[in-house]
Amino acid sequence: MASKIKKGDLVEVISGPTQERGGYRGKQGRVIDVLTDSDRVIVEGVNYVTKHVRVGQSDRGTREGGIETVEAPIHVSNVAVVDPSTKKPTRVGFRVEEVKKDGKTKTVRVRYAKKSGKDL
Repeated sequence: MASKIKKGDLVEVISGPTQERGGYRGKQGRVIDVLTDSDRVIVEGVNYVTKHVRVGQSDRGTREGGIETVEAPIHVSNVAVVDPSTKKPTRVGFRVEEVKKDGKTKTVRVRYAKKSGKDL
């Protein structure tokens, strides 16, 4: 099934602990990558983990390695697309439109943000 969340979308984390408790709920960020095989997305500034990188040498001879903080994937059900007009999380729908190009009509599915509610 095609994911409703695409690379570059602005999303908000809608589940998990609140930011006061050290979580990421309510935080917004851009989608860096979509992992369709595991239904996960990587969101900028969300779900940081520490990663230990083995020391190696680059082409110029400098040593690289140590402890890095990187974003880890989060499940797609825990994020919602942000409506550009209200800046609140919303559901995404698809609309079928006819597009005329060079005298030919083509049917295209277009994504749109549904009306954002108070509870979502």
